[in-house]
Amino acid sequence: MNDSPPSRLDMLRFLERIQLADLQRTRQWIAREEQREAERRRGEERRPPAPDWLLQQSLGGRHPVAVHVGGCHMAGKNVRGIGRDQAVRALTEGVAACTHCRPDTELGVLD
Repeated sequence: MNDSPPSRLDMLRFLERIQLADLQRTRQWIAREEQREAERRRGEERRPPAPDWLLQQSLGGRHPVAVHVGGCHMAGKNVRGIGRDQAVRALTEGVAACTHCRPDTELGVLD
């Protein structure tokens, strides 16, 4: 049994092993984060473009409530994307235009 204290060189080699283990762990964290970032970018690239027009429907989804410009922050959760012609038709048939994003102005459909 060796009762002598570890030498300075022994302590430095021990420190090196600890630092190499820390470096390896850090590299693994970096690799996982790079993978998550790449997956996030791929998801954004594959996401379909936001619709230009939205039709907000009643809670039951049976009746149209309002027409919005795509991306309107006032559009509720119960919306679906529609085309320009559908938006014009909805407005001319009496569906309300959002008072915030003013799709009637954007579409040139004014009362």
